[in-house]
Amino acid sequence: MTELLNAWAPRIARATVLPSGGGRFEVTLDGELRFSKAALNRHPRPGEVLDLVAARLGSPIDRDEFHPA
Repeated sequence: MTELLNAWAPRIARATVLPSGGGRFEVTLDGELRFSKAALNRHPRPGEVLDLVAARLGSPIDRDEFHPA
């Protein structure tokens, strides 16, 4: 979650983490399921969730753009 917010905070209006049972891990963006551990029968690879979000939101925000030195 921290990586997502650090990369796209100005583009994310709301983020919600919902607990679930059975070892489920799902990522939904704007109502669209982007990753499902249950459907793929595996954990996401390192960077996979960030890549899926980038495919939808575009490149991460350049932090200097919003916090000039």
